[in-house]
Amino acid sequence: MSLVKKTAEYKIVKRKDDRYAVTTLAGNPINGEEKAKILAAEELIKLTAPRPAEEEAPAEDEAAAE
Repeated sequence: MSLVKKTAEYKIVKRKDDRYAVTTLAGNPINGEEKAKILAAEELIKLTAPRPAEEEAPAEDEAAAE
């Protein structure tokens, strides 16, 4: 693994499979949304907005009305 960036709070390393690992300076891993926010802030990844959920209720109401 190669060190990409080290800050006062965490360090970012690039793994052999071209993914990023974020750990605290104590060596504890950071995962989930917190990891995604850190990588996006460092411009290492791009986040896309989630798609709006389609409502299935109107389609069911139309079928019930017939």
